[in-house]
Amino acid sequence: MGIKAGSKPVSMYQKRPGWQIGHNWYVPNVTGTQEFPHVCVDVNYWKSFVHERLAVTPGDPGSMTLFGKSASDHALFAEHVAGSETWTPTHGHGRDVHEWKTKPTRPDNHWFDCLVGCAAAASMIGVKLPGMDAARGRQRKRYTQADLVRR
Repeated sequence: MGIKAGSKPVSMYQKRPGWQIGHNWYVPNVTGTQEFPHVCVDVNYWKSFVHERLAVTPGDPGSMTLFGKSASDHALFAEHVAGSETWTPTHGHGRDVHEWKTKPTRPDNHWFDCLVGCAAAASMIGVKLPGMDAARGRQRKRYTQADLVRR
């Protein structure tokens, strides 16, 4: 689902019982409903993320690269990923969002969508860019049984 600038970002969602919330994705609890288990991802975020990763120089931290050395081996894939959609800058909720839309002349964007889904799936299994763990919360103090007795 595309979360637009005017919508609440996933990072502001309240965790409900049975939900799993991650970096711009969440898995809702479907127990007792007629829904299939599924994952909801902010495709506007992940499409921007993928394009930014592909623009990083190969070998640098945070880059996304394809295997092999021949550019002609991946020419069709690169053309499809780079040319199937376009984005419009929007602002809302104190943040800037690139809202992605398919080009009318290029309605098929399956390869781009699959690459975006793979990036979100990698996040779900714990893959992170260097420095993404830096924003950790305060560590909780652990109390022992002796600490509780002294109180």
